[in-house]
Amino acid sequence: MSDANSRNIVSNQAGLHEKLDDIVTKHLTAEFKKPIAEHTQRAFDEVNEKVKAFEGPIILDSCCGVGESTANLAKRHPDVLVIGIDKSSHRLEKHDVEYKQTDSGQYILVQADLNDFWRLAVAENWQPTHHYLLYPNPWPKSKHIQRRWHGAAIFPFIVKLGGLLEVRSNWDIYVKEFARALELTGHACEVNAFESDYAITPFERKYWASAQQSYRLIIQL
Repeated sequence: MSDANSRNIVSNQAGLHEKLDDIVTKHLTAEFKKPIAEHTQRAFDEVNEKVKAFEGPIILDSCCGVGESTANLAKRHPDVLVIGIDKSSHRLEKHDVEYKQTDSGQYILVQADLNDFWRLAVAENWQPTHHYLLYPNPWPKSKHIQRRWHGAAIFPFIVKLGGLLEVRSNWDIYVKEFARALELTGHACEVNAFESDYAITPFERKYWASAQQSYRLIIQL
């Protein structure tokens, strides 16, 4: 099957969601009280031991899917421990043999709910040098605004994690909304079209093969 079969995003939104500011502001002032799921606590504790034992910096690759991006980031940053997190065991189990740990990088793949994992990482004072959110599900229907990371109650914890945050999507409104949400926290940044000779995730490869544009923001939090 060809990679060039990615459907265009269809949304009933022509621009930023009209309630975005209200939603983000509410989440920035409210306390997130949802209990931490036991399986994520266990997964986090295991990774946290490795993070504490590791002498160098860490990078987070959130919504890592099959972990191809995690492996590629580890090759680019050989002195860093890259942690790829995804909620789907089905996706993580597809992590190809060719992406298994090599001398050219160190990485861990974790199955966990990011709504819990990010909060635990903030509580343990993790300080990633970089945090990648590469092609998270854009939830393009207007009614699903609170399923997008910038519209979710967890959003303030993405900001608290700090580091150099990079968000990419094939839907410009998603990245523009994310940038607006960051602006509401005092972090203004630009959204630009993104092109590269090398795709680092399967989605990126698929979008580009289908002649879809990627968009990204990069900001030091």
